[in-house]
Amino acid sequence: MRILELHIYGYGQLENVIIKDLADFQVFYGENEAGKSTIMAFIHGILFGFPTKQQTELRYEPKHSNKYGGNIRVYHEEHGFTVIERVKGKAAGDVKVVMDNGMMGGEELLKELVAGFDKNLFQAVFSFNIHGLQNVHQMKGEDIGKFLFSAGTLGTERLSKTESFLQKELDNRFKPSGKKPVINEKLQALNEINLELKKAASKNKEYESLLEKREMLLQEMQEINGRLKELGSTIDQLHEWKRIESNVREEKWTEKELSDHGEVSFPTRGLERIEKLVELIHPYEAEINSLSERIENEKKELAEMRPERALLESESVLLTLLDQVPLMEQLTFEKQQCELKIANCDEKLSVIREKLHLPLEEKDVFSINTNIYMRNQVEITSRKRQKLQEIKEELEERFQEETRVLQEIEKEVRMAESNLLAKQERELIEKQVFNGNDKKSVEADLKALRDKIEFYQLGYDRDKKEWANSRKQKKLQFFLFEGILLGLLFYGLLTKQWVLLFIGLIGCILTAYFMTKGSKELKAEEMQQTLVELKEKEKQLVVMLQSAEYMDLTKLEEQLKRDTVRREEVQVLKLKLKQQQSQYDKVITKFEEWELEFAQNKEKLLSLSLELNIPEYIAIPFLLEAFELIEQYKTTSREKNQFQTKVEQINHQQAKLYKEMNKFASLFLPEQGLALQETAYLLRNRLKEEHEKQIKSQERKRKLAELAADVKQKGHEIEHLKAEYNKLIHAAGVATEQEFYELGKKAEKQGKLLEKLGTLKNQLEYSLLPRPIWETFLHIHNSDEIIAEHNHEVLHLQTRLKKQQEELAAIKYEIQVLEEGGVYSTILHNYKQKKYELEESAKEWAVYCIAQEILSNTVEKYKKVHVPRLISKAEEYLSFLTNGNYQKIHLQKSGTGFLVERKDRTIFEANELSQATTEQLYVSIRLALATTLYEKYQFPIIIDDSFVNFDAKRTQKVIELLQSLQTNQVLFFTCHEHLLQLFEKENILNITKGAVQIIS
Repeated sequence: MRILELHIYGYGQLENVIIKDLADFQVFYGENEAGKSTIMAFIHGILFGFPTKQQTELRYEPKHSNKYGGNIRVYHEEHGFTVIERVKGKAAGDVKVVMDNGMMGGEELLKELVAGFDKNLFQAVFSFNIHGLQNVHQMKGEDIGKFLFSAGTLGTERLSKTESFLQKELDNRFKPSGKKPVINEKLQALNEINLELKKAASKNKEYESLLEKREMLLQEMQEINGRLKELGSTIDQLHEWKRIESNVREEKWTEKELSDHGEVSFPTRGLERIEKLVELIHPYEAEINSLSERIENEKKELAEMRPERALLESESVLLTLLDQVPLMEQLTFEKQQCELKIANCDEKLSVIREKLHLPLEEKDVFSINTNIYMRNQVEITSRKRQKLQEIKEELEERFQEETRVLQEIEKEVRMAESNLLAKQERELIEKQVFNGNDKKSVEADLKALRDKIEFYQLGYDRDKKEWANSRKQKKLQFFLFEGILLGLLFYGLLTKQWVLLFIGLIGCILTAYFMTKGSKELKAEEMQQTLVELKEKEKQLVVMLQSAEYMDLTKLEEQLKRDTVRREEVQVLKLKLKQQQSQYDKVITKFEEWELEFAQNKEKLLSLSLELNIPEYIAIPFLLEAFELIEQYKTTSREKNQFQTKVEQINHQQAKLYKEMNKFASLFLPEQGLALQETAYLLRNRLKEEHEKQIKSQERKRKLAELAADVKQKGHEIEHLKAEYNKLIHAAGVATEQEFYELGKKAEKQGKLLEKLGTLKNQLEYSLLPRPIWETFLHIHNSDEIIAEHNHEVLHLQTRLKKQQEELAAIKYEIQVLEEGGVYSTILHNYKQKKYELEESAKEWAVYCIAQEILSNTVEKYKKVHVPRLISKAEEYLSFLTNGNYQKIHLQKSGTGFLVERKDRTIFEANELSQATTEQLYVSIRLALATTLYEKYQFPIIIDDSFVNFDAKRTQKVIELLQSLQTNQVLFFTCHEHLLQLFEKENILNITKGAVQIIS
């Protein structure tokens, strides 16, 4: 991808700024706060979305404008020229992508253009600034190698940070010889609790005895509670028996009465049912007789009316024909319209044939392929030809401009070289400056020498006078001081005080030395000798000034300086000439590429013209227009054929309608030869009359069917009633209705006894006492006495239970005392709790340990598979940047990091390199990452003042390396004016606040 143009609607301080014709190596120069960072943020924002308000990045919303966003025009290797626009909208902005081929889209299409990259990955691989180099400076020695390896794999220090984070987490949790890590502390605490647990084990026997006694009491109390529950249940049953005893005995008596009475088989509610049946049978017989008479009358009336069946059966066909009669006028009008449109189509076809001016028949035109694919090929080829013409114009302009600039620079080089001193002349001047003496320097030396002679002469006269005056006094002081020291020396010798002896001896020696020295320095002969020598030098300098052999060298030195400056200017101009020659060669190469593309386009154009039967003289300038005329011809011909088919259909429809109407008129009308509308009117009236007859006939039939159904229903109902009557008689087992009534009275008495028995059973059903126990309780004669015995036993058991509860409370108190004092179970529980906590901490430590192992394995795999190609390219870049001083880059055998080999085979770790060399290594790795592992993603490389710490030679080297990159566009942002001389002027954009201009 190559960025061609930026249009900033509003972004930070930049408003309505347009930057066009960005070069393959584009330099943005501006002072601080001019807008360089804003332009970089704008590019990132348009491609990957504006920062949200929750993020820490600046959003660059304009302060004085409502417009926010802009567009970027790019050239994509697969999709061609594309405009990407993003404006204020949702959180990341509303994006719109428009391609030159007409395709439009949003975020999904943009993700396809940027190959799924997000902002972080793009900045990590293709964008770096001075902060990456500062990270190298601020790191400890052992971390530099890891940082460089991370930069070569991810583009950032994320990998090295992750390794440090995992190691830190592991160290915080456990160290083999540590004390403060969490697992170490918990191990120590667990050992201490284990010692307490062993001490508590000795007291465990007494504790276990109390626990056994408590369990025995609890078991006895449970047995007593069980017996109390059993007695309570028995007492409740006896009270319940007293309540239901009378009902139970009455139930037994009722069952005995039913058994003695015997079983009577009689239908349920038999008397009531037979009386109702008799009441219903007589009315049904009367209704059946009345309905039979009505049916006979309806049959006579139905025979008197019969409709025309043939006409009614043809009703649907006839109605369809009658409905088409009003459409005859509309069909006639449509026929006229179609004939008029056919004439228009003929006229259009004639015009198209004149425009095409091709000797083609209509069948030949329809045989030409004009499908979607062919249209797409024609459009692409035509647009490609138009673009090639535009590119040719641009290349011609660039060629003229590059040629002009090249000639100007060559002219400047020739003029600059002509101003240089000749080699022999320069060598002569250098020799004269080196061997000659400057007049001014000799005069200055003479003046200084005379000042020195004057100073010595004054000193000599003064010292001579002082020496004469103080010579006697100094001699007296010397002999006095020397006598004192000799006395001290002899005193120490006589008294054997060796310290005094030593002091006296040293003092004599020093006094004699200084006295002798002072006399030498003040000798008049030495001072006089010095003055004689200085005056001799003075004479030599006077002779030198008076001679004519000296030269004034100041002008020569200035001439050499001017020549040196001019030579440096020539070197700069030659470098610019080399760069301009490279740009000139690029334009020539692009001309050759254009000619190849133009030839391919012309070949494709001719191929399409043959396939479309279009002559070459028409196809080359007007291929797309001719294709569209052929499509119009096809479309118009198809419309004409459709209208002709429509006319034929209308004629056929009218003839068919006349024929069918005459057929119906001959069958059902007495009149013949009538008009179409009159015939339709008479047929519609005849059909209406037959419909009325049919409706009346159907009404009579419906009534007959209803009456017959009523008769049939009544017959079924009376048969059902009689069957029920006979069924009741048969169910009672009697022959006559009188016997049925006698048996019914006997069954009624039996029913009362059963009803009473049912009432008693319902009352006893809600009793809490189970029915099987009733037989046992029926033999009990005095239940109150049994209840009293059970109550006495309950009181005895409750007293015993109370004593056991008191004893249990005392035992529990003793157990509590032992437990509060830290018994074995409590310490054991605490031990298990600490052990669980230790296991959980160990699990966390294991998780980080596994993560570190996975990361290490991934790094090793990456080193074996992907890194060798990256290192090969990084070695090439590093060797270029260091002028071959460092030639090889090796991976560390374990972990992450690099070793660098110098040309003398000396191996260095990354932290052993100098600061500048480390930065060169970082730049080599970052550029190798973008041009090898991500080489298929040809995104622009964005650099923000990353080389300000380099000296002039290193800066020139890294700029040459960037200019040699062929696959990626380079956008270089800088605020340092001295770097601009390294770039071509037309590639430099000067950024001032709110404006952009080309530096010339």
